[in-house]
Amino acid sequence: MPSPNGSKPPVVCAGIVVADHLCTPIERLPAAGELMTADDLVLNIGGCASNAAMDLARLGVRSAICGKVGDDAFGRFVAETLVAHGVDVRTLGVDRGRATSQTLVVNVRGEDRRYIHCFGANRGFTAEDLDDALADPPRVLYLGGYLVLPGLDPEAVAERFARARRRGTTTVLDVVTPGPGDHLAHLRSILPETDVFLPNADEAALILGESDPLRQAMAFRELGARRVVVTRGEHGAIAVSDALRARLGAYPVPCLDGSGGGDAFDAGYIAGLLDGLDELGCLRLASAVGASCVRSVGTTAGVFTRHQADAFIALHDLPVEDV
Repeated sequence: MPSPNGSKPPVVCAGIVVADHLCTPIERLPAAGELMTADDLVLNIGGCASNAAMDLARLGVRSAICGKVGDDAFGRFVAETLVAHGVDVRTLGVDRGRATSQTLVVNVRGEDRRYIHCFGANRGFTAEDLDDALADPPRVLYLGGYLVLPGLDPEAVAERFARARRRGTTTVLDVVTPGPGDHLAHLRSILPETDVFLPNADEAALILGESDPLRQAMAFRELGARRVVVTRGEHGAIAVSDALRARLGAYPVPCLDGSGGGDAFDAGYIAGLLDGLDELGCLRLASAVGASCVRSVGTTAGVFTRHQADAFIALHDLPVEDV
């Protein structure tokens, strides 16, 4: 489906596309053979690319999705939900040989989320799938879930990032680390073509073998990324660039479900870029949108509109400390 007003969306959200099955928080994991009830079970869109596209729509920013789903009911659910929110799905491919990727998200009160995942059609997503989305260069290209997408060749992605940047596109990269591995080898060619790199501290630790978030951010800068933001959940973030070295706190909100908080942060940052905000302005908006996400079950249900985000920022201070 084209963009609702016929013009090309300013953002391409590429990468992981998932159908999520979630439960509202339960008191504990069930024992073998035990039936445990939850207040609600939710079918929702998930995955970095689709979450970011949905969150941008909440913020009033049009985007196009670039990824893969299967030829099944869950793929149709994902596509129809994106279309209903105004997302352009012309570059959402259908893999007829694989099922749509799905994740079962188990929320236990007071504990981090647990995931059971079927990789499915995301396995077939390649750098060549970006070509149609970049034919008319967007203002921002966001690639979410890099490192866990086996079809993405680093050199091929780097070439497309470089081509997009030459044509005026801002490149934004986020990652998902599947576990220990030589992840740095897959980033060396891409980070010099990355304008904004947005890993979380756990991902950065797996990539670098370094646990300190400031040293993590500095290392990614040395590898070529122009702006680096290492997110730390309720502990805030570290941001490093030519113009800024800062430790940010977090906005105080009750956390019901952390799913999608990082993707919402990314969407807020992208919205700030499009509005021409300075780095601290982008970070404040990103932090507010990320905080709003965790108030509800699911990856997108609680995300602020832009009016709500601006009102929230006006009422709450975000601690910022030079480092």
